[in-house]
Amino acid sequence: MSTSRQTNENQLPELRAFAAKQGWEVIKEYVDVVSGGGKKDRSQFQAMMLAASQRKFDLLLFWSLDRLSREGIVKTLGYLQVLKSWNVGWRSYTQPFLDTGNAMVTDIVLSVLSAVAQQERLTISERTLAGLNRARREGKTLGRPAVSVDMQKVQRRRDRGESLRAIASDLGCSAALLCKRARMGSITL
Repeated sequence: MSTSRQTNENQLPELRAFAAKQGWEVIKEYVDVVSGGGKKDRSQFQAMMLAASQRKFDLLLFWSLDRLSREGIVKTLGYLQVLKSWNVGWRSYTQPFLDTGNAMVTDIVLSVLSAVAQQERLTISERTLAGLNRARREGKTLGRPAVSVDMQKVQRRRDRGESLRAIASDLGCSAALLCKRARMGSITL
């Protein structure tokens, strides 16, 4: 959903009627209400994947591919392939060609989507590299800022019994960074 004014009540009755018409028993409905912004809590999606892995149902009916997942083609295809590996069929209500019951058409469509996904990965990679190159040309420093740490002071604080995590927090770095610097300087923390 893009706004809080939208509802899934347009989809659910049609999905229920379609399932009934097919003679399918609805075991459970999984409904996530996710808006366009902020952190995406997909607890129902996770519950559905768990139930699928436990073979609690045979077929997943969803409104459309973009309602199943908006994580991009690669992840969405991954979900479909995982469902298939668990012997759980799937069907898109609005895209009837996406149906594990129609193996030939589905394989062709998935092949095309896989090719599109591969191109999408390449495009994202190219854009990322272009952005990094532009930032370098503009003189921007990339990566995390360097952290100056006096390892002798860190060692003295450790000798007094302070935890590595507390010292790292005070210094504005991670305990892993302190461990790495200690190894590089042959210091035992």
